[in-house]
Amino acid sequence: MDRQALEKMLQHGQDNALLRYTLGSLCLKEKCFKEAAEHLQQALNFDQTHSASWKLYGKVLTQLERTDEAREAYQKGIAVAESKGDVQAAKEMKVFLKRLD
Repeated sequence: MDRQALEKMLQHGQDNALLRYTLGSLCLKEKCFKEAAEHLQQALNFDQTHSASWKLYGKVLTQLERTDEAREAYQKGIAVAESKGDVQAAKEMKVFLKRLD
């Protein structure tokens, strides 16, 4: 699905974690980091237990050179992923966190 179609859905009042995560992911791929951060923050406002959103949010914050916030996002994401048994996501975020240090 393309970004314009998703943004149109958002304009028509369809707002949820998956929509925001997908928009954040697309914005990240397009290197629109500020917009990506906004969408991913909204995704996390909808669902704090979505480990994939935490992972992308940390990546975006790193690109925006907001290192302390990225570190915090990864730490929260790791805790969420581990509590859900999402081993792969936790492992990836630990690597990204290590790279920040």
